[in-house]
Amino acid sequence: MTEPQTSHAPQQPPAAAGTEPTGHLQRATLGVSDIVFFVVAAAAPLTVMAGVAPLAILFGGIGAPVAYLTVGIVLCLFAIGFTAMTPHIRNAGAFYSYIARGLGRPAGLGAALLAVFSYNALQIGVYGAFGFFAAGTANDLLGVDLPWPVYAFAGIAVVWFLGFRSIHVGAKILAVLLIAETAILVLLAGAILLKGGSDGLSLTSFAPSNVFTSKMAAPLGLATAAFIGFEATVLYREEARDPDRTVPRAMYLAVGFLGLFYTFVVWVIVQAFGDDNAVGAAARNPAELFFIAMTRYVGDWATDLQRVLIVSSLLASLLAFHNAITRYGYALSVEGAAPAPLGRIHPRHGSPWISGIAQTVLAAVVTAVFAAIGAHPYNEFLLWVNTPGVVGILVLQTLAACSVVAFFRRNRGVGGAGRLRTVAAPASAALLLAVITGLVCTRLNLFTGAPPAVNWMLAALTPIIFTIGAVLAMRLRRKRPEVYARLATTDVESV
Repeated sequence: MTEPQTSHAPQQPPAAAGTEPTGHLQRATLGVSDIVFFVVAAAAPLTVMAGVAPLAILFGGIGAPVAYLTVGIVLCLFAIGFTAMTPHIRNAGAFYSYIARGLGRPAGLGAALLAVFSYNALQIGVYGAFGFFAAGTANDLLGVDLPWPVYAFAGIAVVWFLGFRSIHVGAKILAVLLIAETAILVLLAGAILLKGGSDGLSLTSFAPSNVFTSKMAAPLGLATAAFIGFEATVLYREEARDPDRTVPRAMYLAVGFLGLFYTFVVWVIVQAFGDDNAVGAAARNPAELFFIAMTRYVGDWATDLQRVLIVSSLLASLLAFHNAITRYGYALSVEGAAPAPLGRIHPRHGSPWISGIAQTVLAAVVTAVFAAIGAHPYNEFLLWVNTPGVVGILVLQTLAACSVVAFFRRNRGVGGAGRLRTVAAPASAALLLAVITGLVCTRLNLFTGAPPAVNWMLAALTPIIFTIGAVLAMRLRRKRPEVYARLATTDVESV
């Protein structure tokens, strides 16, 4: 059973020994645009378009743009419910806090452990892609031939340094990188539209015959992975200006932008090769589809620039996920559910610097292991480490949507949100997200290229880690009730 929940953060029990936070995150620092840059950068739009969208076209046909639009709509439903609960959650714990307040503390701590694992898997796996693309780009453009781990470890150092500095510095860096990667896609799209595509512009991608087919299951799963990270808006609550307004607006803008932008770009790429030839072009060389289009419609110089910007896109994603992970560590430490040092804030930069060091060391160790065993940085390091993170975040989104319904059902006196926001939208999102999660889990081979046994082991990590967290919560309830009582109750404005 879950415990009754109040609509606002309850009076906090006394802190357990050794769990008091030292300082707090920089407050009233981030505006709507800053938070949007963080969460959209985590999604790495250029990388997921150039690297994954061709597979969506290959497996789903020319109706693939609708998969991105559909997922965007589902996540808008999720955001409607999620933001309805936001005024009642006043810490930086994101999924952990929402699920704990809606479904109970055991589920919440299970979600916390799963979130920390999932975000780390997503972030650390990307170091493989960063090393792979950076090494290839440096070799192609500069003639510098260095192994991928050199670039991966350099990326780890840069991400640590930027994460160590003020959150405002990171926001500025991400803004520049995100604008650059978005601009190159807009340049490509504009050139294709101006030249009328391969055979003239067409809306055939949106025809029912190309949408309502059994082939759409695969692109739906691939499209979902392209949105990972948008829900992290709530992690920046403590650092946001007027968070009750800023955080919901940032979430709506992030998911709305990603949904429409992805749909538009994938449709434009179909036009670049024509309705009859797009799938064949994707089949012949999916990894080069966007580069071929860029060369054909803009020029070689733009293709070279695109390769450089994919590297910067990955760096932006790494920094955004690093910031999200460190804030999870901070939130859990403040409540006594993680080692106290993770809650320490740098006196000058206002960053959770110990949490940042811990995450950086973990990334370096995992990268070193994959480098030592001679793993391929993309096909094995990225895909095998990244995929469990995608599954974990999808499960967390589903549970968070359920928690909204449960929270408002138990707190019927909470005002300011009608049944659309508290029941209809989150319940619909939970159902649809559960379906999408099932599609992803049954088609993990599209993400990993691995044998079935490996895929099942990767998928099994999610329930195992969630269960461990829930069991730890029940142990806390017996052994350290004062810590258990603090879970998901901290008001960051009082820390």
